[in-house]
Amino acid sequence: MLKEGEFILQAIGSKFEMLAMTDCECIYYGFIQPEMFCDSRFNHIMKDVPSPLIYSPLKIIPELQYLLSGSIAYLRDNKICRELLSLKRKELAFVLGYYYSDYDLATLVHPLAKYTNSFQCFVLQNYKKVKTVEELAQLGGYTLSTLRRIFTSVFHEPVYEWMQARRKEGILDDLHNSDYSISEICYKYGFESLPHFSNFCKKFFGVSPRNLRKNEYENKNNLSDTKEIEYSSGGLL
Repeated sequence: MLKEGEFILQAIGSKFEMLAMTDCECIYYGFIQPEMFCDSRFNHIMKDVPSPLIYSPLKIIPELQYLLSGSIAYLRDNKICRELLSLKRKELAFVLGYYYSDYDLATLVHPLAKYTNSFQCFVLQNYKKVKTVEELAQLGGYTLSTLRRIFTSVFHEPVYEWMQARRKEGILDDLHNSDYSISEICYKYGFESLPHFSNFCKKFFGVSPRNLRKNEYENKNNLSDTKEIEYSSGGLL
């Protein structure tokens, strides 16, 4: 049970449930490729610090509270983007590595070490490097049938459908949040031509890549204008 001023490091790939007994505010941050402290300390914890039998909550120290408070402010103002999340991930790794003990960090390190040797880790760290299921199987040294069987067992859906969903997520994220040109995004995701890419977007998103980017830009501008009106009405301008 978590109390005010506490947090817990949850093993990657594990399941959990959240139930609030009173009104509260909390932040859940999940990741599949965490920033980590130096290799020497990681190896020291793995070798010399036993894995805790019970994963107990840790105290939120002031340095971690500063990180959380800033994150809450960004979330409330809808200012979260890929670059900011990357910076916050690095900041979190620094705070954990610098201010928490080896025993505290063992609750994260030991499960993480098991995870990095897993099939799930292989997929999540390599699926962006390939264009097809066949290439992913070859990269991991699997036969195609073996990869499909293990993948369905671990991810609970067929590998092709999963990779297609990640592909669509990546395309939307790049169109909405990156400075890549339409052509760069097209060839980044393995399309043979711009018309092919445009047809893909129209099929799955309903509009062309250019309109997807244009619509997101207009939505952000409208949100910004709305906030300015709210601030002006409140007497902050």
